Amino acid sequence: MTGTLINIIAILIGGTLGSLMGDRFPERFRLIFMQALGLLITALAIDMALETNEFLVVLLAILLGVLLGEWWDIDKRLNHLGVWLEKKAQRFPILTKGNFTRGFVASSLIVCIGPLAILGSIQDGLSGDYTLLAIKSAMDFVVTIALGAAFGFGVVFSALSILIVQGGMTLGASLVQGLMTEAMIAEFSATGGVMLMGLGLTMLEIKRIKVANFLPALFIVPFLVLLWQRLGL
Repeated sequence: MTGTLINIIAILIGGTLGSLMGDRFPERFRLIFMQALGLLITALAIDMALETNEFLVVLLAILLGVLLGEWWDIDKRLNHLGVWLEKKAQRFPILTKGNFTRGFVASSLIVCIGPLAILGSIQDGLSGDYTLLAIKSAMDFVVTIALGAAFGFGVVFSALSILIVQGGMTLGASLVQGLMTEAMIAEFSATGGVMLMGLGLTMLEIKRIKVANFLPALFIVPFLVLLWQRLGL
């Protein structure tokens, strides 16, 4: 849960600063900070991808995963979820007073839904490595400053969403930790590295990649490792 706690603190500070600063936060600072994080994520992604002991497992996991992701169109469904939540919130005038609810809903979706949140939470739960969530916290810090400046203190309360969503995934991963072998964790990490590379390229605005559609690959990896072991490969 260490990574989730760091993330909560980053959102609380970032959202508060943004709310107090208003629109005085320069766009150029946000841009250069996100570019720096994009480079850092790309470098980390390469390091993670090199942890593989069997590249074919990663290759098959990615190909099968992205087929399922595109079939289910996870990226589009996540975007529709954001629109649906915002529409539901607008039905309650007391909640939509000002920009509180819009800020809460928008920031909750941005900080909770995404491959880095899922991958980082699972990695933290499995191995106690919260590096990915620490990087995500830095990203969320910048994002919540910008959102806080636009919507106000509703953004700060997205920390509750992080506690529920990321904390839940981390605890869930820790419960199945005993079922994951070292080989599974290595290939899981390598597969996640490939996904993170896509996120880095997107953040650097080199190529927009629908990384969310790669998420099923993470759940396919353990079964492929088991298959490889049963076949003696």
